[in-house]
Order: sequence, then C-alpha cells, then structure tokens
Amino acid sequence: MLHEQIKNKIKESMMAKDQVALDTYRGMLSAFTNELVAKNKKPNEILGDEDAIVVVARLAKQRKDSIEQFKKGNRDDLVKEESAQLAILETYLPKLMDKEEVEKVVKNKKEELGIIDATKKGMLMSAVMKDLKGKADGMMVKEVVDALF
Repeated sequence: MLHEQIKNKIKESMMAKDQVALDTYRGMLSAFTNELVAKNKKPNEILGDEDAIVVVARLAKQRKDSIEQFKKGNRDDLVKEESAQLAILETYLPKLMDKEEVEKVVKNKKEELGIIDATKKGMLMSAVMKDLKGKADGMMVKEVVDALF
C-alpha cells in the first residue's frame, strides 16, 4: 500500500540525508493522516491506495500553484524546491493522458451529446471530466474544450 511505502521512504530519506525528499514524504504522511481524520477514521489507520492517490494529486496541484506564484514573485529558490517536491509526488501518480488523446475523447463526447454551440460548453466539460477523472489534467481538458468553440 502507498501509505506504508511512504513511511519506509521517510526512513530511507533520513538515512540518505535527502532533506527535500524527507520534507515531501513527511508532508504526504501528514496529508494522509488529515484525510483519515476527515473521513472520521483513526489517525493511525492506513489510507487505501485510491484515497492516497487523490491526496497525492491534491498535493501535486498545490505544488504547481505554488510554483506559478513563486515564478511571478521572482523567487527562483522556492521554485526550485517546489519543483523538486513536485517531481517526487508525480512518481506516485498515474500517467495522465496526452493532449491528442484528450482531444479524441472531447470530440467523441461532443458528438455523442450533440453539442453544436458554445452555450453547452459547461455541459461538455462536465461530462468529459466525469469520464476522465484522474486520467487527464483538468486545465488541459479546458483548453481542448475552449479550442473547439
């Protein structure tokens, strides 16, 4: 299970004196514990893999947002640190679909729903995201949907 793997990675990071990895894994473990508590479970229980991946995806999104903000603030030192943490987090996420695959799905869903004008763009976006949850980046799906209209 992913939750148990992360506990072992903390020990490995401590032995290797890899502070970035250690901080990342500790943050993941903390987020797993918070998720357990939010689901009214005991903090010492083990989070299931599906829930753990959702938590890791949330952490990765937070890192991406932070990187964007730090770039705007010319904080290259923080961009570097957040990018290193993001790289570690992404190793635990399933591979996302590329743009061409997303375009095929969006076009097929558009035809299936019979959407011909931009007023139904939200309906299309909702249907596509329901099908691609966890398989594609939401921002990329939005770009593809916007490009069709």
